[in-house]
Amino acid sequence: MNTFNEESTVINDLELRSNHLQLSIDQIKTESIFEQDFELSRMLTENSKLKHRLRILREAISKESDVSKEEPEPNGLINLMEYLKTKLKKAIQKAYPNLHDAPVVLTVSTNSKFNDYQCNSAMPVSKLLKENGVNTNPRAVGTEIAKYVNPCSVVEKIDVAGAGFINIHLSRQYAKKALADVLVNGVTAPKCEKKRVVVDFSSPNIAKEMHVGHLRSTIIGESISRLLEFFDHDVIRLNHVGDWGTQFGMLIVHLQDTFPNYLIQSPPIEDLQAFYKASKIRFDEDEQFKKRSYDAVVQLQGHHPDYIKAWNMICDVSRSEFKKIYDRLDISLKERGESFYQKHMERLVKELKENEYLEEDDGRMIMWGLNREGIPLTIVKTGGGFTYDTSDMAAIKQRIEEEKADWIIYVTDNGQATHFHTIFSCASRINLLQPEKHRVDHVGFGLVLGEDGKKFKTRSGDTIKLIELLDEGLKRSMDKLKEKGRDKVLNAAELKEAQESVAYGCIKYADLSKNRTCDYVFSFDRMLEDKGNTAVYLLYAYTRIKSIARNCGTEYVKKIRELAKTNLFALEHEKEYKLAKVLLKFPYVITECCSDLLLHRLCDYVYEICTCFSEFYDNCYCIEKDKEGKIIKINDERVLLSEAAALIMEKCFYILGLKPIGKI
Repeated sequence: MNTFNEESTVINDLELRSNHLQLSIDQIKTESIFEQDFELSRMLTENSKLKHRLRILREAISKESDVSKEEPEPNGLINLMEYLKTKLKKAIQKAYPNLHDAPVVLTVSTNSKFNDYQCNSAMPVSKLLKENGVNTNPRAVGTEIAKYVNPCSVVEKIDVAGAGFINIHLSRQYAKKALADVLVNGVTAPKCEKKRVVVDFSSPNIAKEMHVGHLRSTIIGESISRLLEFFDHDVIRLNHVGDWGTQFGMLIVHLQDTFPNYLIQSPPIEDLQAFYKASKIRFDEDEQFKKRSYDAVVQLQGHHPDYIKAWNMICDVSRSEFKKIYDRLDISLKERGESFYQKHMERLVKELKENEYLEEDDGRMIMWGLNREGIPLTIVKTGGGFTYDTSDMAAIKQRIEEEKADWIIYVTDNGQATHFHTIFSCASRINLLQPEKHRVDHVGFGLVLGEDGKKFKTRSGDTIKLIELLDEGLKRSMDKLKEKGRDKVLNAAELKEAQESVAYGCIKYADLSKNRTCDYVFSFDRMLEDKGNTAVYLLYAYTRIKSIARNCGTEYVKKIRELAKTNLFALEHEKEYKLAKVLLKFPYVITECCSDLLLHRLCDYVYEICTCFSEFYDNCYCIEKDKEGKIIKINDERVLLSEAAALIMEKCFYILGLKPIGKI
């Protein structure tokens, strides 16, 4: 009899004994005989023990059932790391059923000569066994675990080397089918639970021009949104602009003085930054102007129609300027400014007061997070005004309760980490943010530095305007294209397309390819290099890859999908198989990016595809021609492999915000 049947027999026996005991207990209770009180107590205790044993046995059988249940055979690209870890976990549980939570240590091989993946669990498992009184060694443990790894179409061979290292060799047949599926059905994301996600990013201030300080939040936030949409999450991209507050009082008064007929004729405010500076000078130097500005704030907050119209005019001018940048960078956002949360802030403060979460501190009202750690939030200022703390608390409340967000992501600089930690702590304290239901992330990033290693500014020390940075990128990319002689082979439309692809792509990629938590040095010279891990190199590589099928002829390109259905991949040459295995890593890489929101992983991966493809291309002929340049042979399987690489690169490019082009 096997273990499962033995345990089932024991459970039946225990249930029978427990039922008999319960009948006796019920009888004693009805008779209410004093002498039987002791016997009743004894029987209740024994029955409690029986039920405890039953629960333990049922849990053990449940685990045994989970272990014996194998994953279905995979179709298409899968997260190989996750798939293999699941198989190894089950193998360890089968080999050592009394060992709980044994570690599964799995790495991708750096030398495919010996393996494709390597499981290094034998040593830690051996240590755990010795702690439990089992005398063994890593080699024996590794051999035992390998014995219980169930055969599957993904794994061709498993062997054990050295001190119990389990070598896993992938099946070429699986690789062929998975890559054929990419060509037939496209690049799809691994399955996951769909969530409603709010991504808060960019967030410039109305009446001020976007500058280099907004660059990272805008680029990173857009790519994270695209990444999550790829996984089919319901993503809400919010632009939490600064469109409310004291500064609008001075702007409105300056508008009234400069353009007295603004109510009937739209004022020609072309340079909003200059307009802002002029109003600020008056505010700082003219006490009467300052008083009128404060009065204007009161009128605005009271929703006086004339002041609301002036406010809307100023906001519209800013939005128009923001849109120019967002359109050039292909950024999609829904504006949800501070003004939106005014009524929410009033309700929030009322609720916090009623539930006694607020404390008075030197005239202001503050709120502590869990365990009263760190710095409290200032919910109400001295004098009764609201703060950024109030706005952010109202925003997170609205996003959870009204937007029904499961996951909220804030993309701001590292300097705001403490602020958001406190916001999350306070939201948890009032049971708004519940860890078992919600995920919140502060996606922090470092500064953009100049080549001198200091904060990136103009030579005069001013903050660099983002629109000017983009213009400079266009100029530099055109210079680079002309230096390479591309203006001689591309027509005007193609040259403009290449210019924009390179300019905006290199700015985005230079940011995303660095670990976002660190500062990075902004250098057009470096980011426009066509060697190394740069956007220019990747875009050139992609164009080169796509030209292979194109050189086979228009009709050939049309039948690629049909060719893939016949599974023509050979993967016989080592460079073919090496490239194939890199492409198979896509689901794992993209899942890791979604987990920790670190996009440089994806950049490193695309660069790995390109370098690996270069090795493949140098060693494996895709098209063979005679001396006259006429095609004499097309190696279908290699052309298909090239197309699979291009498709995966395209998906990576889209998430990173790069626009590949046919000619460059």
